[in-house]
Amino acid sequence: MSTFLIIGASSGIGKQLAQQLSAAGHHVIATYNKHFVDDTPDIEYHQLDVLSDEADLSFIPTSLAGFAYCPGSISLKPFSRIKPEDFISDFKLQVTGAVKILQKVFPALKENGGGSVVLFSTVAVKLGLPFHSQVAASKGAIEGLTKSLAAEYAPTIRINCIAPSLTDTPLAASLLGNDEKREANAQRHPLRKIGSVEDIANMAEFLLSEKNAWITGQVISVDGGMGTLKI
Repeated sequence: MSTFLIIGASSGIGKQLAQQLSAAGHHVIATYNKHFVDDTPDIEYHQLDVLSDEADLSFIPTSLAGFAYCPGSISLKPFSRIKPEDFISDFKLQVTGAVKILQKVFPALKENGGGSVVLFSTVAVKLGLPFHSQVAASKGAIEGLTKSLAAEYAPTIRINCIAPSLTDTPLAASLLGNDEKREANAQRHPLRKIGSVEDIANMAEFLLSEKNAWITGQVISVDGGMGTLKI
């Protein structure tokens, strides 16, 4: 049994990942931001606001096998309507928050004798999509952070990033609010479907596991083919 830390595990991909790791027999420490009903008693949940300068991180153990940072946001607006402070807020959540936790986690991964980190980007960084400037700016920084830290912490710690396309999560609810929207978005992907939380969590679980012994510094597309195929 290994111990894993999942930041942002109250819903969506983070929750699915925490549940899969727990079902596999691992000890999972997970966090939520606001109100949350813990319906998986085998997972150790803690409240955490990653934006708070006074966040209590004492629940992070001294030894960890893996860590995933799952908080995110989807704000799709014309560039002319985005305030500079909106970019800063998004960066604080998706990049500064990750950095804050990573600096606490790396000693625990080293104490374990090595481990794995999974971060999250978006297909919009690679592909370039209208109205995605805010999220792509932060996630582009995450991709750069992934590669830099993977080089710095090799060979002890593996660090990879998953870049999904549109996935059926609460964050994407406004984009998938009816059958017409779901079908239109599905048809934009070569595989003609919307991603599920299981699709993304399965990749994250693999990257965190001991089965991944020779992958680091990679941005891995799990996007229904959208980022590389045109059909």
